[in-house]
Amino acid sequence: MKLVSCKNQPENVVKFHCSMEMTKFDIQNYLEKIYNVYPAHIRTAITLGEMKRCKFRGNVIKDDDIKVAFVSLKKGDKFTFPDLFPPKDTTADDEHKKESENEYKKYIEPNQMPGLPTWFRM
Repeated sequence: MKLVSCKNQPENVVKFHCSMEMTKFDIQNYLEKIYNVYPAHIRTAITLGEMKRCKFRGNVIKDDDIKVAFVSLKKGDKFTFPDLFPPKDTTADDEHKKESENEYKKYIEPNQMPGLPTWFRM
């Protein structure tokens, strides 16, 4: 199952993309065991895949269909999206960049040849 953010939904409704073989009961068990979320109501729908025309041959290409599950939580419950990419400590990255720049400058300065471009040297 893949958690999908969707706009224009109440705070207690969450949208998931799931496997075509999953039933409402499978989705409910999955959410209770993995996410510790207890849904009040689950609605599923199958959305058609996007149809495109190939630029070169003119063939019609259809993407796979997707099963979408709208999970309604109990009144007052609110689902917060997990923070997958927390902010990094930038001070360590800045120090590493400065050190690598200093080493590069030390390497480049003795190898400068007058009248030749910087890429043309040993």
